[in-house]
Amino acid sequence: MPVSREQVVEALRPVQDPELHRSIVDLDMVRNVEVRGSVVNVLIALTVAGCPLRAEITSRVTNAVVALPGVDSVQVDMTVMTDDERAALKVKLQGAGGHDGHDHAAGGGHGHGSPAAAKPIPFNEPGSRTRVLGISSGKGGVGKSSVTVNLALALARRGHEVAVFDADVYGFSVPKMMGIDQDPVMIDGMIVPPVAHDVKVFSMGFLVEEDQPVIWRGPMLHKYLQQFLTDVYWGEPDFLLVDMPPGTGDIALSMAQYLPRAEIYVVTTPQPAAQRVAQRSAYMAKKLNLPLFGIIENMSWFTGDDGKRYELFGSGGGAALAADLGVPLAGQVPLIPALRQGGDEGSPIVVSEPHGEASQAFDALAGFVEGNAPRKIYRPELTIR
Repeated sequence: MPVSREQVVEALRPVQDPELHRSIVDLDMVRNVEVRGSVVNVLIALTVAGCPLRAEITSRVTNAVVALPGVDSVQVDMTVMTDDERAALKVKLQGAGGHDGHDHAAGGGHGHGSPAAAKPIPFNEPGSRTRVLGISSGKGGVGKSSVTVNLALALARRGHEVAVFDADVYGFSVPKMMGIDQDPVMIDGMIVPPVAHDVKVFSMGFLVEEDQPVIWRGPMLHKYLQQFLTDVYWGEPDFLLVDMPPGTGDIALSMAQYLPRAEIYVVTTPQPAAQRVAQRSAYMAKKLNLPLFGIIENMSWFTGDDGKRYELFGSGGGAALAADLGVPLAGQVPLIPALRQGGDEGSPIVVSEPHGEASQAFDALAGFVEGNAPRKIYRPELTIR
């Protein structure tokens, strides 16, 4: 007996758009289903022409439908949403992603136009379930971005929905580390961030060429940072990891203002000199009433071919800093050449060597983060009016 159209639609309901992480049925992307015996034709409406992930969508649709009894082959055709359909989709996404449902986003371009101050940051809304992790450091060169990327991937491997905001506007490196070579998609003025390894990513690196310096003054950077938090479709991830700018400058202060519920983790290396510098970043978080949740020690040791651990940068810096600040040492990450190489080549160590020493360290760190949640519970049904 031939499969019915209704059966095909239900089979497609679990299929998610790879960028929006929502059901293609719920997003009204399934426009037509025709069944001719054992052959099924499905028409999918893409958000924009030239969608970079159309091949992935085709694969997901095909796999879902061909699994039905009585289906031998699947033909997937593509069309493109009209402007009105994209506008309706934007309203639907904002209503489901922690926004208030009103059209706050700016017009064309990259979402510039209307005053950013009029737009609420969804992660600060009372009903938001997203835990914001601010990954900071006292200075550059301690592997903060590498820790951010691999911790995000470790959390995703544990089944969480994860996003990364590369707020290091002068030293953006997350897109390259994640191997992202596609630009964000625009839907009626809303920015849909690229997805790599099931993690959403947005960065200043999508707006400027890799070899071009960012020479904007502070006020412009502040405005853009806030717009990235409001105009980007983040959805409602379990975790948003923010790769903070190093040090205690005005950009770091702005991020603290924009994300007052962020859980701060400070990255340092074992040597005492790095510990003293990292201490400044930790003290800044405390002065701004941002909760400091732990210290992450990077480059803790190198394991040689003989199986011995060599502490090339000394030892005890992370533990000493944690003790001084009265917070836990959240994790220690070994120094592994493949960790650096993977970042340079866009293949993070958690992906390229999922069972290796470094990946195990990041998995343990992810477990610490999971179990070290804020004591205050944000529940939308308890919102005070």
